[in-house]
Amino acid sequence: MYGKIKITGRLVVRTGMHIGGNEAFSAIGAIDSPVVKDPFTGEPIIPGSSIKGKIRTLLARSMSGDIEQMPACKDDDPVILRMFGSSEPPHAARFQFVDLFLSKDNKTELVGLTEAKAENVIDRKTCVANPRIIERVTAGTVFDFILVYNVEKQNEVEEDFRTLAKGMKLLQLDYLGGHGTRGSGRVSLKDFQLTPYGCDVNIKSLEDILNEVSAFELIPERSAKA
Repeated sequence: MYGKIKITGRLVVRTGMHIGGNEAFSAIGAIDSPVVKDPFTGEPIIPGSSIKGKIRTLLARSMSGDIEQMPACKDDDPVILRMFGSSEPPHAARFQFVDLFLSKDNKTELVGLTEAKAENVIDRKTCVANPRIIERVTAGTVFDFILVYNVEKQNEVEEDFRTLAKGMKLLQLDYLGGHGTRGSGRVSLKDFQLTPYGCDVNIKSLEDILNEVSAFELIPERSAKA
């Protein structure tokens, strides 16, 4: 059997998120490290490669049994290889990630889509300061999440989705982008809906698996002051 399942949902930025863009030039006093943006609209985006790579790495760590001696990508668990792809032996990924663009549900008009965050690195020996300004996507920004799954073996579909859900839960307990250990990049994933194309699978069961993910969000939604 071969078919596809379209997965849609929302990714909500809970703390300022930085996924770096072009840093070829930075004027004095300007932002040193901008976020990646859509060249047509100038609005921030989340590259599909960023979220795919993060989820795969988190799953590989959790399934390797030894995070100090991570396997090469080609030696990942067979479930990870079929889900995310393999070059040795060549195998196309079952999950096809899509770049994430801003949702129409955004309510960040008053504060803007991005913010400038000043940081300062101080040399412990010389006490010399090295200030910099990074750009972050503003907390509360909502992105449309889209993912396509290739149905290849019906008896493996549920296992693939449970593994994906595990990776999403781990992502919410970790961070997306840079500067995560200093508070940036906390996100929530929620409101999943599935649409099958040319396949006969239990969509309600798969939706239930993914909708368990939202229970693992680290920071819940905050209400704006009246």
